Amino acid sequence: FLVRDTRRAIQEAAKKPCFICSKMGATITCWETGCDRSFHLPCAPQGECVTQFFGLYRSFCWEHRPQQAVQTRPRQNNTCSICLDTVEDKASYKTMVCPACQDARFHRHCIQRLALHAGICFHCPCCQNRELFVMEMLTMGIRMSKRPPSWESEPAVGPSDQRHSRCDASMCLCPGGRKHTEEEGPWKLLLCGSCAAEGTHQHCSYLESSTSFWECEGC
Repeated sequence: FLVRDTRRAIQEAAKKPCFICSKMGATITCWETGCDRSFHLPCAPQGECVTQFFGLYRSFCWEHRPQQAVQTRPRQNNTCSICLDTVEDKASYKTMVCPACQDARFHRHCIQRLALHAGICFHCPCCQNRELFVMEMLTMGIRMSKRPPSWESEPAVGPSDQRHSRCDASMCLCPGGRKHTEEEGPWKLLLCGSCAAEGTHQHCSYLESSTSFWECEGC
């Protein structure tokens, strides 16, 4: 019965168009009752959708996604506490605020990158709050790694060219071989967003051209 239900779910998903890119095969549907918007996971950032990577793994479209209930404090400079580039002066999909100190602001992509690298040590980069901060980030769709911080597993010294640089797909389809890589296109090499110890060409793992985040099977 489980196999039959899985097949039925796949068949139904194949008939659903993504409301963001309009292509078929949208497997994610908004959790809000009465909302029939479906989308692909790689399309979620473009459509400002939220997928929660904990509990029931709920997903929401741009209209029904959770919102931060924080009152941002006035600041002279509206800058991201991580990259120091300009951010909005209020909480939004792209600009997030620490619920504890309500002063730290950061781009969504900046705090997502920090969450993956910090792993189990993830906390607010300004006030160091962990419990309230982590729960808020998870609710807002930030994905965390359950690994130790990446800086603890990396060698203390060593040349920068030791970065993983080969395709580890079970069958590499690249004419140039596993170590061939290009800046764009099907032979662009993506490293695992959690461990950075394995890689794949986009085409070898059948990824969309817009895919910028990928995880290996071990993660």
